[in-house]
Amino acid sequence: MDKLISSRASSDPRTPSTAQAPTNRETANGISPLPEGPVPIGSLVFADELPDGVVVADEVGRIVVFNRVAARLTGLEPAEVIGKFVFDMLPLRDADGRDWWVYADPYHGLPTRTRHPERSLYLSNGTELLVSVGYVRTPKASRTPHPPQGGPGGHGGAGSPPVSGGGLGGVAPPGLALQKLVISLRGAQQRELVSTVAHELRSPLTSVKGFTATLLNKWGRFTDDQKRVMLETVNADADRVTRLITELLDVSRIESGRMEVHRQLVDLPDRARKIIAGRVAAGDAEDRYRLEVRSGLPETWLDADKIDQILSNLVENAVRHGAGIVTVVVEPAHLGDEAAEAPSALPDAAAVSVRDQGEGISPEVAPRVFRQFWRGKRRGGTGLGLYIVKGLVEAHGGTIGVRRAPGGGAEFRFIMPAGTAAG
Repeated sequence: MDKLISSRASSDPRTPSTAQAPTNRETANGISPLPEGPVPIGSLVFADELPDGVVVADEVGRIVVFNRVAARLTGLEPAEVIGKFVFDMLPLRDADGRDWWVYADPYHGLPTRTRHPERSLYLSNGTELLVSVGYVRTPKASRTPHPPQGGPGGHGGAGSPPVSGGGLGGVAPPGLALQKLVISLRGAQQRELVSTVAHELRSPLTSVKGFTATLLNKWGRFTDDQKRVMLETVNADADRVTRLITELLDVSRIESGRMEVHRQLVDLPDRARKIIAGRVAAGDAEDRYRLEVRSGLPETWLDADKIDQILSNLVENAVRHGAGIVTVVVEPAHLGDEAAEAPSALPDAAAVSVRDQGEGISPEVAPRVFRQFWRGKRRGGTGLGLYIVKGLVEAHGGTIGVRRAPGGGAEFRFIMPAGTAAG
């Protein structure tokens, strides 16, 4: 098996070797000493050269390898995590918020496991990673240290019962003890992008192709009303494709920092009224919406089109994933904490809150809602809407967050600086 060499102060001297290796190697994190003595020619694989993130933890759970890609995916510096417990540095959770270290229990679970197939897991900040795990086992007689006591977060200690699960892979012969845990990390964005675009394009394009082919081949067999229904469907599906392309272009601009903001004097309450009126005209019940405007609003210089896009997405999200009355609150605000604590200070920003009366969003899920491709329990859409909203708000120099609304439900609240015509 090829030996992984990490960018760290020392390397594992236990692997046998047969050819002389160089003594040092420069990496992005400095000089990493190579193991002294002979090693098989071509057997060394430097962890920083691998295309995926690699994290290796020893028999007691301490990190011994943390490569450059793992650092980029997690936002952690290798020097800060080497020697620390892997379950503290990588608090992995599944889509339901369950602690992966608890239910997979790699250090105290079934001793016959050899791997966990790749699956989506999340860090505490909401970062989604594609994670696969492999076990390196040795005969128990050759193993002297014991598994970590207490385990991740104080659970799963040596005296606790084994916990199995987590997507078991192959099995190993009995009598083997865990020597190393090898964790492979990949970013989920590219996979999600391909999957989302393929899924979202397939349905409308199939409909457009089907109806246009039918009309071209059998035009005379349909009444005018039937033709109108087919053409309206084609038109709606073409709009759907256009929206998807627009969202992808917005994502590209946000990621590259090329989102342009054309400021003008914007009346936020008036923009909110127009968004609500448009939904009512499209068939929603008028009593489904409520607009509350607080006095003392400053003048706001913002991009009117982007404000409409933000409000439309937030109201649509509240209708689709929430319940009851959707309330939009527009009120004066302050940008800094110090100004917020001074009642006499003039407001230098405006805040808009969009509330619903549904189940709300749990604190465990809240950090993920503004990430690409996040979808709630009611699946639908591309999962890009809230990510784009966050990008548009931040392009104005504002902030956005989600919390529990008064009386229940979710509340999305964004704060925009008043700005100037040139700012």
